[in-house]
Amino acid sequence: MGKSKKGRPFSLEDSARSLQQNASRAASAAGASYTLVGAIVLFGGLGYGFDLWRGTGPWGALTGLLLGIVVGFYELIKTMWKR
Repeated sequence: MGKSKKGRPFSLEDSARSLQQNASRAASAAGASYTLVGAIVLFGGLGYGFDLWRGTGPWGALTGLLLGIVVGFYELIKTMWKR
């Protein structure tokens, strides 16, 4: 068996524990990124639907995208600030 950087023999148990810890730490960042994308898609889609309904050109979609970016980044910052 090989040795790890710290001179200990390689252990599958240690590797699995390390993977679990990394996944747990990354969970909030992954969730925040999905929230960012989801907010942009949701508000952009609502703005586009408003444009189709009222015939207002690209202004509803642009407003929706901008609002989605603001809300998404707000949620991202709020999540990352807690870490």
